This record gives sequence, C-alpha cells and structure tokens, in this order.
Amino acid sequence: MAELKVVVAGAGGRMGAANIRAVAALGGLDLHGAVARLHGAVDRPGTPAIGQDAGLYAGIGALGVTITDDIDAALVGADAIIDFTAPSASVALAGKAAERGLIHVIGTTGCSEADDAAIAQAAQHGARIVKSGNFSLGVNVLASLVRKAASMLADYDIEILEMHHNRKVDAPSGTALLLGEAAARGRDIALKDHSVRVRDGHTGPRETGTIGFATLRGGTVVGDHSVIMAGPAERIELNHRAEDRSMFAGGAARAALWAASQPPGLYSMADVLGLD
Repeated sequence: MAELKVVVAGAGGRMGAANIRAVAALGGLDLHGAVARLHGAVDRPGTPAIGQDAGLYAGIGALGVTITDDIDAALVGADAIIDFTAPSASVALAGKAAERGLIHVIGTTGCSEADDAAIAQAAQHGARIVKSGNFSLGVNVLASLVRKAASMLADYDIEILEMHHNRKVDAPSGTALLLGEAAARGRDIALKDHSVRVRDGHTGPRETGTIGFATLRGGTVVGDHSVIMAGPAERIELNHRAEDRSMFAGGAARAALWAASQPPGLYSMADVLGLD
C-alpha cells in the first residue's frame, strides 16, 4: 500500500488546522490504493504557529511534525501539498509542485486570470493539480444540478447569493463562482461576459441572459449559497449550507489521494468525484 506524504500550507489558519486533522484522520484509511500521512506543515514567517507541533496546534494529539516557515525544507521527501492560502502563495507553490512533480491541491479563492494561467502552466510542466472553489461533495453535486437546470430552464433569470464570515477577504466566494461557472456551462456562455457583480443606484431593468451575484458578510458563517432561477410564474432555489470546515478539508485530503494515480494535469473536484 502506498503512503502519500502530505504538506499542509497555511497550517496556522482555521482551514490549515482542519486540513491537518483531515490528513491525520486518513492515516489508517486505504483510499484509492493509498494512505495519507502528515509530512510537513508551513505558514508565514512570524505567525504564532511557527515552532508548534502541527497536531497539537490543530487540537489533536502530537504528530511529531513542527510547523515551519521554510517551505523548501518542508517539501523535501513530500508527495503532495494541500493549500488553502492566498493567490500569490498558491502560484508560488504551484511552481514548486511543477519543479518536483508533486500533487498540489488548491482550495485558495480570489485568484485572478493571471494567477489561474500560472497554475495551469504548472500543471503542464509536471504538477498534478486539483483546484476547486469548494471541495465538499454537496457543493459539487449542487454544481452539477445547477448546470443541468440552467440548460433546461434557458429563459429563467439566474441569481447567486452567498454569505460568509466577516474575515473573508474575496468576493464573490470561490463557491459562488464555481456555481456561476456551472450555470454558464449549462447555457454554453462565458461567465466573465455575462456576470453582474454589483448593482447600485438606477440600474435599469435586468439584462436578459446575465448571471447575478450578491455577497453578504458577517459573523462566523462558514458558507451559505443559494442559486435562484426565476421564471415568469415560478422560482426554483437550490441551496447549500456549510456547517463545519471539516467537509472542505476531508474533500481536499481525498483529492490528494485520488491525484496520486493520475498523470500530470489540471483537475477539479468534479473530476475526483466523477461528476459530469
């Protein structure tokens, strides 16, 4: 049985801690012909997590892995990186993954087109990258349903509403954009040419064929998303409520194990789950 040695980036954050717990939980589980083991944990220089045992910092037993700010040292002997950090950090890590032929699971949101292009290039040069705006099973099934509904209800207006905690720094959320992309694929259009991100003042009537986004921030909300399809005499709402970050972390860890048997390339969580 193969053992996948995983490095968690952003280990001092809430998602980093969740990812540490998820990798530790997979240590004895044979999934896709492999088991996962925490090999390293990294965070930015100067954060309180530096020098701490990753397991203890994440609220579980000691794992014998110290959180460091030396990414190159942490990657020695590693097979995979799980990365929910920031766009610039994810681009840099994608480059390192390409150089070393590593698996790179990216849950970072807020990436620009240039960031996405750099990540895609890394996937063409030896990295096995799984990138998704959301790693939960439920959200990815929801995206599949949204794509099908958007195709079948071609004349319905589509609005996407999302709410997250008050510390989230990007908007719309990666999940909202994932759902918007699913709706756009269902209608065979480019989301960037048909999305409406802001409405303020005298906007005039809604433009037919657009996909609207609304963003809410407050409190400690992990993530709420609604896709509303409004027709001339009815309205359909598809909803997802995230109750704990563990579902994202568990999906990311399983994506890393899935990628171990794949050739270099850029994949999504839909690929991992075998969804259309």
